[in-house]
Amino acid sequence: MNVVVVESPAKAKTINKYLGPGYKVFASFGHVRDLPAKDGSVLPDQDFEMLWEVDSASSKRMKDIADAVKSADGLILATDPDREGEAISWHVLDLLNKKRVINGKPVKRVVFNAITKKAVLDAMAEPRDIDVPLVDAYLARRALDYLVGFNLSPVLWRKLPGARSAGRVQSVALRLVCDRESEIERFVSEEYWNISALLKTPRGDEFEARLVAANGKKLQARSVTNGEDAGRLKTLLERASYVVESVEAKPVKRNPGPPFTTSTLQQAASSKLGFSASRTMQVAQRLYEGVDIGGETVGLITYMRTDGVQMAPEAIDAARLAIGDQFGARYLPEKPRFYSTKAKNAQEAHEAIRPTDFNRSPDRVRKFLDGDQLRLYDLVWKRGIASQMASAEIERTTAEILADNNGEKAGLRAVGSVIRFDGFIAAYTDQKEDGEPSDEGDEDGRLPEINARENLAKQKINASQHFTEPPPRYSEATLIKKMEELGIGRPSTYAATLTTLRDRDYVTIDKRKLVPQAKGRLVTAFLESFFTRYVEYDFTADLEEKLDRISAGELNWKDVLREFWTAFFAQIEDTKELRVTNVLDALNETLAPLVFPKREDGSDPRICQVCGTGNLSLKLGKYGAFVGCSNYPECNYTRQLSSEGGAEAEAGGLNEPKSLGTDPVTGEPLTLRSGRFGPYIQRGDGKDAKRASLPKGWKPEDIDYEKAMALISLPRDIGKHPESGKMISSGIGRYGPFLLHDGAYANLESVEDVFTVGLNRAVTVLAEKQAKGPGGRTGGTAAALKDLGEHPNGGKITVRDGKYGPYVNWAKVNATLPKGNDPQAITLEEALVLIAAKSGKSGTKTVKAKTAGAKTTKTAAKPKTAKAKTSASKTSTAKTSKKSEE
Repeated sequence: MNVVVVESPAKAKTINKYLGPGYKVFASFGHVRDLPAKDGSVLPDQDFEMLWEVDSASSKRMKDIADAVKSADGLILATDPDREGEAISWHVLDLLNKKRVINGKPVKRVVFNAITKKAVLDAMAEPRDIDVPLVDAYLARRALDYLVGFNLSPVLWRKLPGARSAGRVQSVALRLVCDRESEIERFVSEEYWNISALLKTPRGDEFEARLVAANGKKLQARSVTNGEDAGRLKTLLERASYVVESVEAKPVKRNPGPPFTTSTLQQAASSKLGFSASRTMQVAQRLYEGVDIGGETVGLITYMRTDGVQMAPEAIDAARLAIGDQFGARYLPEKPRFYSTKAKNAQEAHEAIRPTDFNRSPDRVRKFLDGDQLRLYDLVWKRGIASQMASAEIERTTAEILADNNGEKAGLRAVGSVIRFDGFIAAYTDQKEDGEPSDEGDEDGRLPEINARENLAKQKINASQHFTEPPPRYSEATLIKKMEELGIGRPSTYAATLTTLRDRDYVTIDKRKLVPQAKGRLVTAFLESFFTRYVEYDFTADLEEKLDRISAGELNWKDVLREFWTAFFAQIEDTKELRVTNVLDALNETLAPLVFPKREDGSDPRICQVCGTGNLSLKLGKYGAFVGCSNYPECNYTRQLSSEGGAEAEAGGLNEPKSLGTDPVTGEPLTLRSGRFGPYIQRGDGKDAKRASLPKGWKPEDIDYEKAMALISLPRDIGKHPESGKMISSGIGRYGPFLLHDGAYANLESVEDVFTVGLNRAVTVLAEKQAKGPGGRTGGTAAALKDLGEHPNGGKITVRDGKYGPYVNWAKVNATLPKGNDPQAITLEEALVLIAAKSGKSGTKTVKAKTAGAKTTKTAAKPKTAKAKTSASKTSTAKTSKKSEE
């Protein structure tokens, strides 16, 4: 009996059926060990020794594998055919050797590109050894990502509060998005005019021709830049006669593109299906691992993490047979098509993504697939079969037309395309991003019959005004395409990189476009100012090339690490002397369009409009950056920093306080203002002024005197409770609208209820709340709202809802969430910082648990809060350097 190790249980089940009783297949469930989330997991001073850790779940799985290997005849490592798969096999073998269960038994490494019986059996017949250079490349990448994330992220936390993390590829991808936003901000729109004529042939057919020359001068697409020139040219054409000078019909052949790679599949799925990169990879994974078709589990596509564009010879033959059967002989070219990759620094050569069997057309497998699976499989099948089909034959016709107005001449051109034979377009057509032309080739439209030297009748002259537009924001698809062009990262990790940027709130997606948030732009500006080299596109691409050369056996992986670490560590050390004022000065300049947007009145955007003398500048607070006045505390003007429309956008576009009237009781002015945490109402001036934030859903532009008075007057007395005789009041608190009676709270359904609820309804709501019994931290343990994962010292970290609001729980430490934080949005990194701060500030004893669920033992807390925070910060940074952080 031989033991076979694959990555997923779905693959294990399918492959076990293919191999029969002589084999026992186990799943590793991905990586079986990783660098622990603590300082010292990679040791540069000890020749980059890497200290690996096996979690409890993987430990159990490895024990099962080890027990099976003890009585087995041999071990077959059959993990995925890429760098990560090679690394998993290396980890498994290393652990089994340490357990001393191999004992000279044969160990084979096999790879298959598809989970079909033939592919698996063919691979078993051609075993090899573990590819050591490929493993070295993995180790180098893993160490680099860990060292960058673990050392750079704490610098961000110390110098740029609110920043979450930085990464070797993550930060460069973010820079691309932020640089495009800066281009858009700097863009100056220019006027131009398009001039065309609607003409009619002697046979009565109409077509449109565009002005391309006038008075002996050629006109480019945007040569006419003002209405005056456009008017003169329009007058010329309106008075002119028209004759066809020449007609040229030119046949053009359009060839199909290659089958999908990882990145082109992600781009096409985004354009055609609206899938995110991560969604595409999840669906592709299921198609690769296998689908139950008529009682048999079959992989429908080949491995989906690849840079290769070539198909195996047998797959090409199958595709050609399917083309002949389904489309006809004319759609089959004389010879097979062969492709070569154009991607910079393409990694290990694999097959392109293709169907495992071209006879399984989308219609034949439709009933076995869910909606997403069918749509993606349809895309893969059509692209794969189109890649071997005949070229499309297109006739492109160009007519040159002369307009003559008593010797004043102009030239017009009409262009049209006609598909004479659709070829591969019958199976697949591209849909490009951002208005690029499609593969059909008829984007110019079709022209009627036009003959040289014949006269044309003028129908109408059109002169339309246009303005140039800024470059479009990146979509996931176009960002992936750009990263691939620059050689940044690897297609297999693009989806994870984009997910990280969203999870860190560095970017958001609006109408499928990536919009950098203020936090992301601050991080990019900081790195460009103080770590310039490490966010340069060429530097990152050159490092990728070195990593690829390691996998080819051309470079030593530790030599590459030493070269990188020496310069990087020196840069990190230099930032220790960096003062926050230096950081702010640099950010004020780099992000000037964002921090100091132009004012309509043309006044200096850096001068405070409230006090008139203070200088506005970025300020760094506990929850991130905001804009404040240099005259604080005399002038308490602040505003949020927003990625949309300048610094005031999130605060409702308020540059200065808006007067709403006067409180009739106190005589104090009532104003609408914008602050660090959004728009608010203020009554009076100075430190003692009363303030009330606008409730969720209330827009600044809708606030009038009545609403402002109602809000600033809260809490509102409703009436005395008929039983206790004590007052019932309503208000808006940290967790929304509420009722208060004798120290007991009850939630109201909406903000409007706060101002309208009557006494009878209030008594009922309070009684219903009392009937439910006490909640929160009294009367038992609160139910967990969210499980965040394991603490580095052991034990689960959860988010719970207590009497006084949501809090983070670990062992016996309860840390209240900061005001305004969504309990469902809290991350493990943030929870670790809160727990460390709570332990240090309260002087309570920190709990150290060996494993989740184990009995806890008390140890004295570290006396310095800062130390506790640093420890937690380092812990969370390591998380950023895992496989998804590449």
